[in-house]
Amino acid sequence: MASARKFACVVAVEKNGGIGKSNSLPWKLPGDMRFFSHLTKRVSTKGKQNAVIMGRKTWESIPGKHRPLGDRVNILLSKSLSTAPEGTHLCSSLQAAFDLLSTDSFTESVEKIFVIGGAAVYKEALEHPSAHRLYITHVLEDFNCDVHFPDFDKNVFKEISDSDVPSEMQEDNGIQYKFQVYQRDI
Repeated sequence: MASARKFACVVAVEKNGGIGKSNSLPWKLPGDMRFFSHLTKRVSTKGKQNAVIMGRKTWESIPGKHRPLGDRVNILLSKSLSTAPEGTHLCSSLQAAFDLLSTDSFTESVEKIFVIGGAAVYKEALEHPSAHRLYITHVLEDFNCDVHFPDFDKNVFKEISDSDVPSEMQEDNGIQYKFQVYQRDI
């Protein structure tokens, strides 16, 4: 088994820890979507792309016209699918995805790795020794979500400032939110 490369988790979390309701986002935050897109697409080396790893339910929650997520390597985790949807790589586990991304062809073509959901994938990712950063959009309202982001140790993942991440309060559609970055030294 190859050793995993460092990776980050990207998530929007409402004030009670919720990340989704009825397999979709319960809020419409265009600024957060732009931030997510910019963060997960931005590379410093021309010709490279970033990879996004997601579970099957997260994949299904993305509107069809946006699948696969453009300009990124899409890796779908599923134990039930037998064939990869067009534009994705199918892996049976998070570790299998990390192993795939540690092969020569992907180490040469993929710059950064982002885990983008859902809850079970986040839980496993947070326990992984190569989890390096958390990009969390804190949505400052309660949406009575039915899926939640797992708790994480703020003594392990410490809040940092990142000049590429806006630090001021954001607002879309009357909903306030704030971007925060947490990092573990590895």
